[in-house]
Amino acid sequence: MGTDLNAPLGQDRRPAKTKARLRKGQATLGLFAAAIAGVTVFTLMSPSGLLPPKPEDVAMAPTSEPVDRTQDAAEARTRSAPEASSSGANVNRTLLNDGNVVTTYSPGKRGKDGPAIIEVGPIRGQDPRMAAQPNDLLLEDAPEGRLPVVGPDGLRPMDQYARPWSGARGTRIALVVGGLGLSQTGTQSAIRTLPPATTLAFAASGNSLQRWMQEARRTGHEILLQVPFEPFDYPANNPGPQTLLVGDSAKQNLAQLRDALGKITNYTGVMNFLGGRFLSDSGALEPVMRDLGRRGLLFLDDGTSAQSLTSTLGDALEVPYAFGDVVLDTQLDRTAILRKLDDLERIARRNGTAIGTASAFDESVSAIAQWMQEAEKRGIEFVGVSALVKDTKRH
Repeated sequence: MGTDLNAPLGQDRRPAKTKARLRKGQATLGLFAAAIAGVTVFTLMSPSGLLPPKPEDVAMAPTSEPVDRTQDAAEARTRSAPEASSSGANVNRTLLNDGNVVTTYSPGKRGKDGPAIIEVGPIRGQDPRMAAQPNDLLLEDAPEGRLPVVGPDGLRPMDQYARPWSGARGTRIALVVGGLGLSQTGTQSAIRTLPPATTLAFAASGNSLQRWMQEARRTGHEILLQVPFEPFDYPANNPGPQTLLVGDSAKQNLAQLRDALGKITNYTGVMNFLGGRFLSDSGALEPVMRDLGRRGLLFLDDGTSAQSLTSTLGDALEVPYAFGDVVLDTQLDRTAILRKLDDLERIARRNGTAIGTASAFDESVSAIAQWMQEAEKRGIEFVGVSALVKDTKRH
């Protein structure tokens, strides 16, 4: 029957089907939009997205040729070469016999532009907070005192007590100031005035050596032990007590050497004081060099003796050694010392490295301290002497 026009408005009316259909359509549309949003998020998060098949994938697609259905249904063909993705992963696409493609992502090897993996070797140098304390593993107790030895793991005193440096291969200079311990005021002045990159050599016959050593190490200095050797004009020129002499037996000289080595700790090696005659005698020098090498110490030859056999025996016995290039204070005059320092810089720029030696006179200490500050601004790196030795065992 048609619509009752006399019925009250809105009463006894059947539910409108159009509104129900509209609500149902809106719900369907909402689900469809949510599905599209989900696919979009997946596409953004996926390294490859929903990209069209690559040409090589199309080339591997099934052809119209008949497929051998007797083979295992899981049999698949895989691309031989992995594909790089924007994430750095390796991408392998596997084509199944049913036409589906399975994509597998695995971590890829980093190239030279990726994060570097650094292998850290043996630590060279000492924690500055512990620099004044000896490493007990590098000492042996002896009647002469605590003597340096190579540690059970092969660590040498030369490496343990070395002053760290940058490792760069620029122009490098080592400055060694000797004679510390002979004058208390001179020693204090040298330790407090000279920059930490200066190597300090303590005379074995000095006083309060262990105390001065601790102060020097706390302020960053690398140190050597200075041992007196017989000069050509001995005894007219006497280096002092406990001088190692050519006429003494190897046993006597080694006893003198051990007595000197026990006076102090935390040094990287030994430096000669005078000793032109001793350094030129293979019979006298060989046992000393051998003992220094066995203990993991370097030997610094001040370079004043043209007949020195240091390099010959150092190479033969594999003992780390170096030579001084310039004695800076042959004239105890500030201007002359500064000229010698300029000569040293020229040698370093020509050869890459140079070693200068001096004694702890006030004039020398003052001139060296000033010149080092100026030379650093010219690109010179000052290093401990251990960084410049010839060492066949260093890796």
